[in-house]
Amino acid sequence: MRKVTDDERRDRIGLRHALASAAACVEDAVRAVTCLHATESSSIYLSAYARSRADRESISDALFGRRTVVRQLAMRRTVFAFPVDLLAAARGSASARVVRQLTARLAKDAELAGIDNGPAWVADRCAEALAAIREAPGTTAQLRARLPELNARIAAEGRPTELAPVGSRVLSVLAAGGSVIRGDNAGRWQVSRPVWTAVEQWLGEDPGVLDEREGYRELVRRWLWSFGPGIEDDLGWWLGATKTAVRRALDDVGAMPALLEDGTPAWLHPDDEEQVRLGEDWAALLPALDPTTMGWRRRDFYLGDHGPHLFDGAGNAGPTAWWNGRIVGTWTQQPDGTVRVVPIEPLSLAAAAALEEEAAKLTAWFDGEVVASGYVPPIVRGRASRGSG
Repeated sequence: MRKVTDDERRDRIGLRHALASAAACVEDAVRAVTCLHATESSSIYLSAYARSRADRESISDALFGRRTVVRQLAMRRTVFAFPVDLLAAARGSASARVVRQLTARLAKDAELAGIDNGPAWVADRCAEALAAIREAPGTTAQLRARLPELNARIAAEGRPTELAPVGSRVLSVLAAGGSVIRGDNAGRWQVSRPVWTAVEQWLGEDPGVLDEREGYRELVRRWLWSFGPGIEDDLGWWLGATKTAVRRALDDVGAMPALLEDGTPAWLHPDDEEQVRLGEDWAALLPALDPTTMGWRRRDFYLGDHGPHLFDGAGNAGPTAWWNGRIVGTWTQQPDGTVRVVPIEPLSLAAAAALEEEAAKLTAWFDGEVVASGYVPPIVRGRASRGSG
């Protein structure tokens, strides 16, 4: 059985994730990590830049011009930016699971608010919203103005004593199902204000939906190439799926068994037999929730004991600084837009110089714009509270 050392796994990050050498285009940068986290609009741009060195105009063109990268609510009820050819797989598997969860919760909350037959009410609201979007795409606020039913107030999800308009939850159900897409952005590049658009209008045709088994098989196949070797727990967490679904998908893919350095059983892509060696140094500055940082549940081989400095209590990571496949710090922006590296361990001269060079390049890419993130690493929050900047 093939054994994959931690050193090789770190080399794989540099090569497979297009961090040691840039991908040829934005689309290749996205495929390198299967899909990009898109909870924050700015993360799409920063993750794509880190892997392709593309400017903002090129990234925007992939999202809104060529429309080869599409935002979709999927694994773990998180928004991701998928290559368009992976959309059918996501919609049939991870997204379908999210649709069931969102629909059931919304129907239950509707009935708690005194509405009869919650499931039928949700279906009616979704049908009305979809028809309105097909007639004319719009932001959430615009659709609420056109459809008074979306302003009905029921208990906010997870906060039963707080009432909130139902519009955003109805649109989330439609978005997870894939009938509507986060189309144009009514905000600036770093702020997400999606114009909800029917999928066939945005892409020219409906990309279809794979059945659940095929969908999970394709997601797992791509994840294994990007992130393998991985253990079942990594895949189950990343997919937000059951152990049964993960094991069936691994079997369907023909995944190759392997061992991690400590002897833990793991899995590789069936075509991934050759040992990977990089043989060169590399540095990278990645944004909050970057797919490399968030790609595994078991992160010790690249994170070490730095987790408390970088992850919040919900398991979300802030920006990270990488050296040769390990997280060695974070980074922040100054008020003038300058990027500053914040080490969380002693750095060699080579690492410090390489990361400073990356910081200078990223500063130039920002071109004076300052981007605020909702995911500030604990180490940065701690310094700010002490007045250290």
